[in-house]
Amino acid sequence: MLFSGGRKEDSAPELPPELGGQGLAWMSAAGSKYIDTEVENAINGVKQMKTLMDKTSKDHQAILHTLEETKRRKEEAVQLAREKEQQLAANQEVCNETMLALWEECKPCLKQTCMRFYSRTCRSGSGLVGRQLEEFLNHSSPFSIWVNGERIDSLLERDQRQERQFEDLEERFGLLEDGVDGIFQDSTQVYGRMYPFFRAPFSGFREAFRPSVQHVRFPVRSERFSRELHPFFQHPHHGFHHLFQPLFEMTQRMLEEAQGGWEHSLGGFASESRNFSDERMVCREIRRNSAGCLRMRDECEKCREILSVDCWQTDPAQSQLREQLEDALRLAERFTRRYDDLLHAFQAEMLNTTSLLDQLNRQFGWVSRLANFTKGNDGFLQVTTVLSKTPNLEDPSAPPDTQVTVQLFDSEPLSLTVPGDISWEDPRFMEIVAEQALQHYKQNVM
Repeated sequence: MLFSGGRKEDSAPELPPELGGQGLAWMSAAGSKYIDTEVENAINGVKQMKTLMDKTSKDHQAILHTLEETKRRKEEAVQLAREKEQQLAANQEVCNETMLALWEECKPCLKQTCMRFYSRTCRSGSGLVGRQLEEFLNHSSPFSIWVNGERIDSLLERDQRQERQFEDLEERFGLLEDGVDGIFQDSTQVYGRMYPFFRAPFSGFREAFRPSVQHVRFPVRSERFSRELHPFFQHPHHGFHHLFQPLFEMTQRMLEEAQGGWEHSLGGFASESRNFSDERMVCREIRRNSAGCLRMRDECEKCREILSVDCWQTDPAQSQLREQLEDALRLAERFTRRYDDLLHAFQAEMLNTTSLLDQLNRQFGWVSRLANFTKGNDGFLQVTTVLSKTPNLEDPSAPPDTQVTVQLFDSEPLSLTVPGDISWEDPRFMEIVAEQALQHYKQNVM
């Protein structure tokens, strides 16, 4: 049987008297009622996304303040270490003659030891590293070994990497906030146009449309990620989780690689441990900073003798300065690790949060696409054609399936099939049609 535009063909059975020529309108109304409920549920789901994002933003603000305080204390400790180093350097002439003689014998051994290790362990670049190391040693003094100065260099280098990680994290978090806010704002437009149709259980949604709390975000120096992830603003359904997954994995690798570096940089001046369990980290460190070779001083007798020079007998203040420098370095290294841990913990939390946001977005985010759609008096779903398909030749006694052509929202007309054992008069009929149409719509927009 065929119904089209409210007219019936001569071969079609009579419509129920209560429907008359309004069969398609009745079907459209029944299907739109189902869609109304799904739209309401989706808008309420977007509210859940917004609530979760607001909570995440508050947590983010708390973490930012903790990071700021940790960074401040780390910088104070590094500044104190530099001051103590300068004070030691100003008084190094006390032992200058003895240390210079030892240094001239220490340098060739130190270079040979470091290059032997590098050539055996690292894949390439030994020639360049050798030239860099020789230049570094020629411009250094025995004082660089005596005060363990590479620890400050390592701290400053680590500080730069942390700054880049923080900027990346902030940019990605900003994209996340903008993405969720965009979905929410589009949903408010849908809400505003549909409000007269909403039932009481959804009236509380009005509260979510009040202006959100203004957040403080640290300034970001680069727009690199904003450019790379610009499509995210147009297509937030691509995935919030993927904003943080690469950064989390990269940070995880860096923390694992840095662990060995911290282990062999935290020892005392004369008892520093050489733990090169992570060879990749050591190779990279030596390539970036020739001062890393100073950690091999224990391998050379004359270098060890520099460490054992007792300047404090001539100037007792030297001993106190060295202890103060050591304390400041340990404190700076502790806050540096604390900063790493905070960044890593927040990224891990964001992975969990964005995973949940993605689930909610896949389930409810489609409603934001209706922001520019105006609902007519006829409802969201229009049934244009109902057609009884050709009977199944394999089972002629089985009722033929029904083909229904509908238009949902502003999409193209869509032909759907309903099993023949469900009469078009059955309330389940239009529920099946509406559910299939909505599923197809979601697949196209998500």
